[in-house]
Amino acid sequence: MGETATTGNKGKGVRSDCFVTLELTGEGGIQLTVESKVAVMYGETIRKEAMEILGFFGVENAIVKIEDSGALSLVLAARLEAAIKKLITTDKAWIPGILEENHIGTTRDRNRFSRLYLPGNSPSLMINAGIHKPDGIILDLEDAVAPDKKDEARFLVRNALCAIDFYGAERMVRINQGERGLEDLEYIIPYNVNLVLLPKCEKPEQLLAVAGHIQRIREKHNRHNPVWLMPIIESALGVINAYPIAACSPDTVAIVIGLEDYTADLGTRRTAEGAESFFARSMVVNAARAAGIQPIDSVFSDVGDMEGLRQNVLRSKALGFDGMGCIHPRQIVAIHETFAPTPEEIEKAKKIVFAFHRAQELGLGVVALGTKMIDPPVVKRALSTINLALKMNKLAENWREQYEQI
Repeated sequence: MGETATTGNKGKGVRSDCFVTLELTGEGGIQLTVESKVAVMYGETIRKEAMEILGFFGVENAIVKIEDSGALSLVLAARLEAAIKKLITTDKAWIPGILEENHIGTTRDRNRFSRLYLPGNSPSLMINAGIHKPDGIILDLEDAVAPDKKDEARFLVRNALCAIDFYGAERMVRINQGERGLEDLEYIIPYNVNLVLLPKCEKPEQLLAVAGHIQRIREKHNRHNPVWLMPIIESALGVINAYPIAACSPDTVAIVIGLEDYTADLGTRRTAEGAESFFARSMVVNAARAAGIQPIDSVFSDVGDMEGLRQNVLRSKALGFDGMGCIHPRQIVAIHETFAPTPEEIEKAKKIVFAFHRAQELGLGVVALGTKMIDPPVVKRALSTINLALKMNKLAENWREQYEQI
């Protein structure tokens, strides 16, 4: 008997996936078995795709078993390629067609209120994640993937970046640490990932190594869309170095605090009130503002406590954060609604901005609202609120004309 490799997932509760067993043999051609609940309708299609992929990689003699649980073509291809490359060394890659919308880049200053974490080896969670309208979707190659599944997850994440419709969400990937993380980049940068998250970042040198490797891959593959960076601060050392990390690369658009690992590093327990993380969160917010990037808060881990989530977002917003992570789609709406400007905040901002423009028109050097003087930082904050309200369709584009008529 020859060498054998297995990839994928199977068993109770597994959907939109398949489990591939591949054994190379010295003779006998391809012996392919397909087990699927939809074999009557799609069995021949699965067989045809599998034979095409095996032929592409030059596999002529093998025993192949595919246990299908409703896998899409991009998933079957990822699983089979991963199995083949466990046994054969080749530079070839089976790349699905890239959707037109997945060629689109993203801007530095786009809203990042919510980013939805998805395990990079679970296709069922990826396929329709965009319909929940998060600002970003993170395909996670780090903590959410078991160590023995990390290599095969790369192929699935690569194919997802090509062929899954993200419905306008920013396409993000959290890579692993160190050398493995640099290797992860080879599977995502050529395929139009928008943003890379670097976990457990403690020094600017770590981020610069990733930025340099990304640039080399982009040049090699002639990729022109920007690839943004989002370092995650998850230790005491990372907190102390938050500003050097935030400011070291022009490609960095946000910096994140990861509180589960941070509190573990402190040797304390994370609480709802957050007293144990107040210093770290404040450091990250200040570092981000000083560097001109977005501060992003940690995830809220109790997916059943929606009121607790809203209170957490209010505390986060009060500290100065621009967004936070989420681990379940049901958290997205609450995060968006709570981070958004309130009607009272919008109304106050309108009055300040209107007073500011009126003072400019009259050539006045001083801006006043009623009996209160308005200094430049207050005007800047009001303009930020107005711009955010416009982006979120909470304020009409012609609001100033409407306001003047009141």
